Amino acid sequence: MRNTILRIMMLALLVTLSRYGAAAAAPEQGDINMKAMTVAELEKAGDQARSVKDYNLAIDYFQAALRKDRKNAVIYNKLGLAELRKEDLGSARTHFERAVKVNSKYAEAVNNIGAVYYMQKNYGSAAKYFKKAVALSETDATFHVNLGAAWFSQKKMDRAIAEYMRAMELDPDALRHDNRTGIAAQISSPEERAQYSYLLAKAYAKRGDVEGCLQCLKRAKEDGYRNLANVYKDEEFSHLRENPRLQEVVPPPTAK
Repeated sequence: MRNTILRIMMLALLVTLSRYGAAAAAPEQGDINMKAMTVAELEKAGDQARSVKDYNLAIDYFQAALRKDRKNAVIYNKLGLAELRKEDLGSARTHFERAVKVNSKYAEAVNNIGAVYYMQKNYGSAAKYFKKAVALSETDATFHVNLGAAWFSQKKMDRAIAEYMRAMELDPDALRHDNRTGIAAQISSPEERAQYSYLLAKAYAKRGDVEGCLQCLKRAKEDGYRNLANVYKDEEFSHLRENPRLQEVVPPPTAK
């Protein structure tokens, strides 16, 4: 249960990975003749290596492809993603930036620069790039989730909840996606997790999603959120206060 809250905040770089889909197993190292392969073949082989988590081999393929085509923004972005999996943040950012230099409207690469900054806990710069990604592709729900995560990390809760609400307008399951593998937002302490769970509960309550709201409140309670009684004060929960299921999770205050 506790790990679910980390998966909720998946960065959109994971979406760019999942968009490639599953691929066949990568060829054995001894069978490779990269110089004889076309750019398309190298890119496909890199995707295959990435799909089986052989990121070193994926990097080799993408680098070989870029030696043949130095203005391929998509491959720069894929190279950055493979490097990110290896936690080589400096190289990843460099290649995401090159992708954007080739194609200034490449929203996924712009987002991924923000993802690197987020992983480095530079939340101000992360928000800057997530905002740019949203501006380039406003209807991508995951970019709004990312921007919400950056605002949350800066304790700008009203801005965070606004982004989560917009994400759920675009995709009702935007905060529930837990089938993407990879790097999740770095919420280290139970206190932070509890606060984030409560914030998501407010977003679900405002949308009228009782199940989502209650699940998040339970996680907040498990992580020791100190202000759970605020469900009987915060406007977002007003329509749920007579719900016995809410009262079971958060007992109503004792009348004085």
